[in-house]
Amino acid sequence: MKRGGVGLAALLLALAALALWASSRMTWVRVVSSDGLGEQQTSSLVGGTWAAATTPLAIAAIAAVAALFAIRGRWTVLLAVLVALVGVGAAVPAVQLIVSGVDPERAGALAELPGRAEVLSAEASRAPAALALLGGLLALAAAVVVARTSRSKAGLSARYDSPAVRRERAEQDVRSAAVDADEEPSERAIWDALDSGADPTVTDDATGVDDRPRGGETR
Repeated sequence: MKRGGVGLAALLLALAALALWASSRMTWVRVVSSDGLGEQQTSSLVGGTWAAATTPLAIAAIAAVAALFAIRGRWTVLLAVLVALVGVGAAVPAVQLIVSGVDPERAGALAELPGRAEVLSAEASRAPAALALLGGLLALAAAVVVARTSRSKAGLSARYDSPAVRRERAEQDVRSAAVDADEEPSERAIWDALDSGADPTVTDDATGVDDRPRGGETR
């Protein structure tokens, strides 16, 4: 994935995680109940109670930020799918609350009211739900960025290969390009070889393959 794409996706995911975490600690529903014996009671249900997946989804978004910098290839596509699922999972309960309002029976069950208590009213706070919806949309946007941005450089595993491994890989590229006598090594292969310390111009006269002695080898 290109560096710019990684940075943008990481920013979107970080903002999504922040929005979901904040929303999970805000009051989504207020329940007014009475047991017929005393005064009315008001119970507050936070996002982490009404939409229990909100906090785990925030954690998943943070984990996805770390994964962005450590994976490549097909794993990037899988990450995009998982991030999209995070976005959908965060958005669905928020949209349900905003559009459909509060189910009094569910509100009473989540408030853990006594058996004799009756729910008099259940009021939704749409601002926290809207914040969760924003977090879901940010996660979906991050999934789109991850899916559309191809990785142009190796991930961390290739970046920290030893010089010997990088040299061997570059020399193999030069050999592959030189097998056909009519085909010159590509400019990219030559630069990779030079960067790794190999000399792409020294080859065997007959085969075009680098046949220089290495280390303690003798010809």
